[in-house]
Amino acid sequence: MRALVFLFVAVGSFVGFVIFLIVLAPLWLTHQPRPTAQQPIDFNHAIHVQTAGLQCDFCHRTTADSSSAGLPDVQQCMDCHQVVAPTNSEVEKLRQAWLQQQPVDWLRVHQLPDHVHFTHEAHIQAGVSCATCHGDVGNMAHVTQVRALNMSDCVSCHQQNNAPTECGACHY
Repeated sequence: MRALVFLFVAVGSFVGFVIFLIVLAPLWLTHQPRPTAQQPIDFNHAIHVQTAGLQCDFCHRTTADSSSAGLPDVQQCMDCHQVVAPTNSEVEKLRQAWLQQQPVDWLRVHQLPDHVHFTHEAHIQAGVSCATCHGDVGNMAHVTQVRALNMSDCVSCHQQNNAPTECGACHY
């Protein structure tokens, strides 16, 4: 009888562990905050939004008509920073990249799996604000990913907003 109890406990423990690995661990891991990316230039969104009054699409110009929001190139940054030229080490890094005709290799902050096709254009046209997914970037000194941006997060948002939830809407 003890052997049978031991067997059931062992099998039950193993099954519980497998369920944890397959179901619960991925859910727990995807809800963990991502560390802030160490960018090549310490770009402060709050200064550009709060002080300069810029909107997201001023720098991220392809947001409304492309799948990607796009990042500004060095020339676009220098269009302003040739006139507005505070003397600090971060603007000097930008100036050096411009003089050397080198791009700034920004690190991606908001990550989606490769098998997900996300288009900013569709969301902007549907009236979804940038802050819905990206948070209040205009008040962030360093941009961090504030939402899980996993399937559960996206599907619940789509359900709340009567957006398509069939697989082909995001996966092709």
